[in-house]
Amino acid sequence: MEKNLALVDCNNFFVSCERVFRPDLEGKPVIVLSSNDGCAIARSNEAKALGIRMGEPWFKVKDLPKYRDVVVFSSNFPLYSDLSNRVKSLLAEFSPVQEVYSVDESFLDLTGFDDIRERMVTIRETVGKRIGIPVCVGVGPTKTLAKLANFVAKKHPRSKGVFHYNGLTEQQKSSLLKQIPIDEVWGVGRRLNRSLISRGIETVYQLREADIRTMRARYGVVMERLISELRGISCIDMVDVSPPKKQILSSRSFGERITGITDLENAIAFHVTRIGKQLRKQRSIAGMVHVFLMTDRFREDKPQYHPHVSLPLIDATNSTIEINRYAMMGLRRIFKPGYEYRKAGACVSELSPESVFSPDMFTDPKRRKIMQVMDEINDRFGNGTLRLSQDDMMHRRWRPRVDRVSPRYTTSWDELAECQ
Repeated sequence: MEKNLALVDCNNFFVSCERVFRPDLEGKPVIVLSSNDGCAIARSNEAKALGIRMGEPWFKVKDLPKYRDVVVFSSNFPLYSDLSNRVKSLLAEFSPVQEVYSVDESFLDLTGFDDIRERMVTIRETVGKRIGIPVCVGVGPTKTLAKLANFVAKKHPRSKGVFHYNGLTEQQKSSLLKQIPIDEVWGVGRRLNRSLISRGIETVYQLREADIRTMRARYGVVMERLISELRGISCIDMVDVSPPKKQILSSRSFGERITGITDLENAIAFHVTRIGKQLRKQRSIAGMVHVFLMTDRFREDKPQYHPHVSLPLIDATNSTIEINRYAMMGLRRIFKPGYEYRKAGACVSELSPESVFSPDMFTDPKRRKIMQVMDEINDRFGNGTLRLSQDDMMHRRWRPRVDRVSPRYTTSWDELAECQ
């Protein structure tokens, strides 16, 4: 039986999230900025038409006359994360197998269902009506072809947001692939794109028809799998449960330059809290803690300092309290006064499954219970309700700049949308 693998992709996701609660922005150019209101990380189609590029530094172009009417938002990740989870929960109603690929993309296995195209249309309409997020749906016999089908669904208006690659004849498939440039293939980055073009391979069709032995000898087994996927032979399995991360990192650029260690302790404690929660969520323990600081590399007129330190944990743990104790030791070891710090972060590595943890006789038996209660309270009442003493929410001078952030409509009682 031929597989029917679907890729559901939310259109201009961060912008679409903002429009859910601001329908007056439909048809207007809208962008969402990165941390510290730096670069454009999401653009509406209208903003793209004005020439705003992904990653465009907003401060460089904001005063240009053609961008005068652009609506700009700071990143509102609590809102985006919540709406993403709602989309994923809704998609689970359409298939027993879902692989969450990113915040705005999921693969669904629709193999065995009747009338695939009708199901694709239903998925698109249901997500749009019940959540307000526009999506495109592409279906193919492999994940690589499903990605290409989604590209067609998004770029060609005649598709009306859905494209069923399996419904084409062989001649139609070849004709379509001849029109798609090679850099639209999943996994083909800039360097590989240049290399393939130098060998006369410019379209997806040309890559599909290339000699697979020659290509494997030149590019390795990954290329062999890629060509096989383009030929309809599935080589990349669906993963309905994401594997645990091998390391967990949390870092942010500061909204203003930081010089004192107290503010840095505040920032590191915040990052450690996020790391600890993620460790417990994936049921892992860490054996190593890393802390790093950075000054502004682009300020050549200022002294530069980019230290980092790694500390092994005597006992592997996922306790936020214990990890923070080591992180503070590391911070005090690398901190030097007289510098303007722009970024700080923490990381844990040497992760192992929690099941291998055997507390020694000196381990506090209450530690795990404390962390469990901390997670339950924060899940119920919001992150930061119960936190480390060093994570002083009232004095976070290091907070990223968010001058244009929208309300957290779905995650904060104080910021609910008002009906008028």
